[in-house]
Amino acid sequence: MSSIKQNIEQVITQIASATEKCGRDADSVQLLAVSKTKPIAAIQEAIEAGHFAFGENYVQEGVEKVQHFRDTDHSAALQWHFIGPIQSNKTRPIAEHFDWVHSIDRVKIARRLSEQRPANSAPLQVLLQVNTSNEASKSGLIFAELPQAAADIAQMPNIELRGLMSIPEKANDYDSQFAAFHALAEAMNTLKADHPQLDTLSMGMSGDMDAAIAAGSTIVRIGTAIFGARDYSNKA
Repeated sequence: MSSIKQNIEQVITQIASATEKCGRDADSVQLLAVSKTKPIAAIQEAIEAGHFAFGENYVQEGVEKVQHFRDTDHSAALQWHFIGPIQSNKTRPIAEHFDWVHSIDRVKIARRLSEQRPANSAPLQVLLQVNTSNEASKSGLIFAELPQAAADIAQMPNIELRGLMSIPEKANDYDSQFAAFHALAEAMNTLKADHPQLDTLSMGMSGDMDAAIAAGSTIVRIGTAIFGARDYSNKA
């Protein structure tokens, strides 16, 4: 069985290959290790392998992990991203403990995060989640809502709008994958006319990473390929 260190190295190699194919620098794509449902020991193994950026979907579980590693040798280097759905009554712990939030799907959530971000913390880096395929079962803003949402959020203190995130409809062929990611990249290019600070596209997972990188992804979210299959037995 391969180790987490070996898995991380393999994913980094895949990222390098994908960026080379489309003429991008490998350093232009950040690997976010999605550690949801995974134990502290697995994250520790990834840290020992030199990886420091982790994504969590569940508030309580994520906060416990952030707190566990807060006083460790690598605490200053660690970067914690919240990437799951956000309920209004769960914004405070997210605002207090995470560095990034990828899944803002309405202005109300951004406003609460801004109000609840501790004054002594750096601004919370945030992304708008976009429902690129208009699936009723998925969270996210539709394209037409982006300009107003971005304008509203850009005025809020304590948070900094950095870009967009999507989880497109599952597709097995490269062309369909690329089309969905390209649409998100085009939406961000349009927004940059009024928000030139936007620099982050969180898109792409294990099955569609190559297409996401070709379309301009700057963060790929990889979980199973690093940590193995997830255990949801204790999740609601």
